[in-house]
Amino acid sequence: IVVIAGPCAIEKKAIIIEIAKSIKSAGAKGLRGGAFKPRTSPYAFQGLGVGALKYLKEAKRETGLFTVTEVMNISQISQVAVSADVIQIGARNVQNYDLLKAVGRLKNPILLKRGMSTTLKELLLSAEYVMSGGNHKVILCERGIRTFEDSTRFTLDLNAVPMLKKLSHLPVFVDPSHGIGIREHVGAMAKASIACGADGILIEVHPKPEEALSDGPQSLLPGQFFELMTELKQIAKAVGRDI
Repeated sequence: IVVIAGPCAIEKKAIIIEIAKSIKSAGAKGLRGGAFKPRTSPYAFQGLGVGALKYLKEAKRETGLFTVTEVMNISQISQVAVSADVIQIGARNVQNYDLLKAVGRLKNPILLKRGMSTTLKELLLSAEYVMSGGNHKVILCERGIRTFEDSTRFTLDLNAVPMLKKLSHLPVFVDPSHGIGIREHVGAMAKASIACGADGILIEVHPKPEEALSDGPQSLLPGQFFELMTELKQIAKAVGRDI
């Protein structure tokens, strides 16, 4: 089971390197961090852009972690593809078919996030857009869907994990940070994700969540992430797997 962690958005070089070192010591294998950020409000922080990609590469050199970052449009692909190991297609672009066809021509693995109102069939057809271009290295990611419930940020649909594994041959990851959106409950949903068969999880981590420019309320402190990793290893062992 692969654990990927890091901040929602890359803010400063020192911070992303600090986080990378911290999550590696806890057992994470991948570093996530957004250079280009789609935000609901046009006035919210939308990432540092190309400069953040340089910081991401530096963090990889320092730690050896593989890196994951999002691409929002076709014009960004060439820069992102040489700066990150795995390219993320975010929930808002899961049905951006021109973008899906474009990343289908790459060799990078593609982390395809389910949209907040996307059915499993629609998610799988989006994956087909990527694979029809020749890139079969697609990872499906459940990250919460929009329901009538408003006590959490989204509703993490763990039903999706066994269903997607039944309907496809692709690895299925879960993003409990976005799925529930509440720091104190991210760990519970991360453990549930592994128990129900997820092949990997994404966790948001920040040394000072109260100062984070994006998704601070759902980001774990490094110490919390370290403790969670210890618990996740126990859950993985219980279902015959390891991290």
